[in-house]
Amino acid sequence: MKNQILFTTLFALAAVAGAQVPAPRPVPATAAVQPWKKIPIPPLHDFKPEQPKKIVLDNGLTIFLQEDHELPFIDGTILIKGGSRDEPADKVGLVSLYGQTWRTSGTAAVAGDVLDERLAMKAATIETGGGLATTSLRWSSLKEDYDTVSASAFDLLLHPAFKADKLALAKRQLEAGIARRNDDAAGIASRAAVQLAYGKQGPYGRQAEFATVEAVTVADLSAWHDRTLAAGGMIVALEGDFDSAAMEAKLRSVFSTLPRGEALPAVPNLFPPPHPGVYFVDKSDVDQSNVILVGLGTERSNPDYYALSVMNEIFSGGFGSRVFQTVRTKLGLAYSVGGSYGASYDHDGLFEVQAATKSASTVAATRAMIDEIGKLKSVPPTATELKNAKDDVLNSFIFHYDSKDKTLAEQLTLALYGYPADFLEKYKTGIEKVTAEDVTRVANKYIDASKLAIVIVGNAQEMGGPPSALGPVTNLDITIPPPPAPPAKKK
Repeated sequence: MKNQILFTTLFALAAVAGAQVPAPRPVPATAAVQPWKKIPIPPLHDFKPEQPKKIVLDNGLTIFLQEDHELPFIDGTILIKGGSRDEPADKVGLVSLYGQTWRTSGTAAVAGDVLDERLAMKAATIETGGGLATTSLRWSSLKEDYDTVSASAFDLLLHPAFKADKLALAKRQLEAGIARRNDDAAGIASRAAVQLAYGKQGPYGRQAEFATVEAVTVADLSAWHDRTLAAGGMIVALEGDFDSAAMEAKLRSVFSTLPRGEALPAVPNLFPPPHPGVYFVDKSDVDQSNVILVGLGTERSNPDYYALSVMNEIFSGGFGSRVFQTVRTKLGLAYSVGGSYGASYDHDGLFEVQAATKSASTVAATRAMIDEIGKLKSVPPTATELKNAKDDVLNSFIFHYDSKDKTLAEQLTLALYGYPADFLEKYKTGIEKVTAEDVTRVANKYIDASKLAIVIVGNAQEMGGPPSALGPVTNLDITIPPPPAPPAKKK
C-alpha cells in the first residue's frame, strides 16, 4: 500500500512539473553561427627540435645521446644495418627468425629464460627484432639498474647463443602465419600490390614460404650475426636520465674496440613500373571486394617531396580528401577509401589508392577512384584545399616529433640512410612554400592512372560487373606451396 501511495505521489509531481515546463522557443538565427570558427589560430612556431649529442668513433660507429631528466629511466637502442631485403632469396624469413631467436636463446653465459626472470625482477626489458633494412636490440630500465641491464644487453649483442630449440619455436610461429595468410582478403590484396610494384622475386616483394623457412639453420643465424655486427654499420642511441659525458665514456669502453667491418652491398633501386591491367583473386568466401590501384612513388630525397606530400593530402589525406568525399560520401561506393603517395628513405615508395566496397560496386568504385586520380592533373586545388592540406600536414608533422624520444628516433633513421641532421627542420619550410601550381605540376609529372596496376580480391559471383570491364585480367595464383617433405630416415 505504501509503495502504491509513493508511486501515485511521484506520478502527480511529475505531471505538475511537466505542466510547468515552457514550450520550446524557436532557435534564433544567430545560434546557427559556429563561433569556434572565429577563434584566431596563431601560426606554428619555428620547428627547432632539441638535437641529441652525436659522437662518431674512429671505427665508424655512431652514438646519439639525448638527456631527459623528467623521469628516472634510460632507454637504449642499437640499429644494425642489414635486414630482410638483404637475406638470401632461398632463405626468405631468415631475418625474422634471427630477430626472435637472438633474444629467446640468450647468451653463452645466461639462457634466454633466465634472462627473462632477471629482467622481470627489475621491471626492465631487452628485445631484439628484424626489419626490412635493419636488425635491432633495444633495452629499457630504471636509471639505478642501467649498468646491470645494459651489461646484459651488450652481452647479448656480443656473445649470442643461437639455440636449435628456440629456432624451431620461431619457425613454428612463422609457419603458422604462412598457413593462415590467405584468410584475410585485405592482406592478400596488399601483398599482391607490393609484388606487382617491386617484383615478386625482388628484395621488397618476395615472401617467406615453408621451404625457405625450413632452410634456415642455426649456423645461418650465427653467420648473419657475424656478417652484420660491424661497427661501421651500427648506430647506438640512449635517451633518459643520465649525464652525457659519463655515458659517452661507458659506451666508448664497450664499442671502440669493435672492428669496422665491410659494408653490405647496396640493394638495387631500379624498379620497372607495374604492368597495367587487372590482377584478380577470386575469393568465394567474402561478400565485399578489396581494391588497390598501385604504382611507384618516390624517395624522400626528391626535391618534389614537399609538393607531393601536399598533393597526397589533398587527394587522399583523410575524411576531407577528394577521393574520400567523392567515392564514399557523395557516391556511397565504398566502406573505406584512401591512399598515399609513398616516399621511402632509400628507394621508391608505393603510390596506392585503396577501397573496400560491396561486391556489386566493385567496378563502379574502381572507376570512381581512377576518375579522381585523373582530376588531380586537370583540376587545380582551390585555395581552401591548399590551405587545409598544408595545415593538416604540418600539424600532424609537429606532433610526430613533440618529444625528445621521437626526435631521437628520427635522427637515428636519418643517420642510417645518410640524410642531413636538419632534414626535419627544413620540412616545415618546404611544405609552407608549396603552391597550387606546384601541386598541379607534380600531379602531371608523377601521376598516370593508365600506368597503374589494379588489384581486386573479391567474390566473382557477386560482382555487379566482370573485372574485365576495367581492362585485361590476370588471375593471380595465391596457392601456398606445401612444406617440404621430411628427409627419409636412414635404415
